Amino acid sequence: MTAGTYDRHVTDGSPQSPSDTSKEGRPRTRPARRAAAVDPAPHVHDVLVVGGGPGGSSCAYWLAEAGWDVVVVEKKRFPREKTCGDGLTPRAVRQLADMGLEGELAGSHRYTGLRAMGFGRTLEMQWPEHPVFPSYGYTITRHDLDGLVADRAAKAGATVLQGTEALEPLLAGPVVDGALPRCEGALVKDKDTGQVRELRARYVVVADGSLSRFGRALGTHRNKDYPQGMALRGYYTSPRHDDPFIESYLDIRDGEGNVVPGYGWIFPLGDGRVNVGVGLLSTDKRWKGANTTKLMDTFVRWADPSWGLSPETALGAPTGGRLPMALAVGPHIGENTLLIGDAGGSINPFNGEGIAYGYETGRLAAASLGEALSGDGAAAVARYGDRLNEAYEQYYRVARAFVAMIGHPEAMKVCVSVGMRSEFLMTQLLRIMANLMRPDSLGAAELGYQAMLSVAGLLPVDRLTATS
Repeated sequence: MTAGTYDRHVTDGSPQSPSDTSKEGRPRTRPARRAAAVDPAPHVHDVLVVGGGPGGSSCAYWLAEAGWDVVVVEKKRFPREKTCGDGLTPRAVRQLADMGLEGELAGSHRYTGLRAMGFGRTLEMQWPEHPVFPSYGYTITRHDLDGLVADRAAKAGATVLQGTEALEPLLAGPVVDGALPRCEGALVKDKDTGQVRELRARYVVVADGSLSRFGRALGTHRNKDYPQGMALRGYYTSPRHDDPFIESYLDIRDGEGNVVPGYGWIFPLGDGRVNVGVGLLSTDKRWKGANTTKLMDTFVRWADPSWGLSPETALGAPTGGRLPMALAVGPHIGENTLLIGDAGGSINPFNGEGIAYGYETGRLAAASLGEALSGDGAAAVARYGDRLNEAYEQYYRVARAFVAMIGHPEAMKVCVSVGMRSEFLMTQLLRIMANLMRPDSLGAAELGYQAMLSVAGLLPVDRLTATS
């Protein structure tokens, strides 16, 4: 991905937004909302979105805002707990602002940058100035965040069915390798009443998270040559709950004191709590036998004492899960089906960020579906795959090469210890790892990224990162 590719497609008001223009570039007239059928035939929605998290609610918002008949099924009821680091980077903040939601974040903790810790050194780096993204982020729990976005989609006109589980897809064709099968909707269950019924739609979006049971029923699978993360997080009370920086530890260690390829974090929430977690990457040969609970306990003991982390300040047992990365899950498209967010493995391997990419892939899917519903059909759905590749393929190839490199303990130690001696170098690396290269200039970060891209093109990256 060249710097700014995604920005040009989605964040600048270009025709990639489903509510802006037709494929010919003329202003689009919003279609009238479809009334419920008056005959016994079942109502067929324009789009069914399975999952109401970041990707699903974003997709539903942009479709509903454009006037399409979209229904979302979410098996939980908001607010609900969700394991996450709870950090919104500038990319995520931009997407929320575009949906008219930044004002809703006013009571959340706003932070200005990243404090990196590693091998006895500390660097504080402000988020860089950027023509598209803000120079700040927020921390807010998914318990509070996801309901805001789902409600925004509902206010835009989407039907959001909470407490409704998609049991299985209504297939209209065989499951084949290389593409998602045609799907005409889902068999859904109201978890309060136990009622089971069919929901039918012209197009189906799979957005049910990293485990994606619905996606697997459609034949999705994870490419095991791509990296996967395994993370655990918990909440603690802390006197530094309103710190202006999120904190990242680049040299987390196992119980024997050995550095492992992963990261630790402490994200202040501004309400008396901090989100504390560890992430381990599958490039480590110890991945299969890793005990993240022990890794978390070691990290808490080893973290800066000023945070006040201890078993006594813990607010409950930590929770965790696996994180498919770099678009590892596919296929992403079929004749009338699309895969977005964590269900498609869109998490950034550089930093484990998933929320922003859920919002972005949901918006890209909505753009393609707007074109499909306007008459382009399966050809527009296929363009979603093209847009995914243009926006992320090259960037994630570089990220996979980076992950492969830090999978070697000695290489990781050299890279981190050298980098931590140069604030300039680390600031440029932060820009790359957060995917904040500028589209309007060619500075050190952009040149560094191009160099990394060239090197990644020469490496057998998939073999280097492969694990079971």
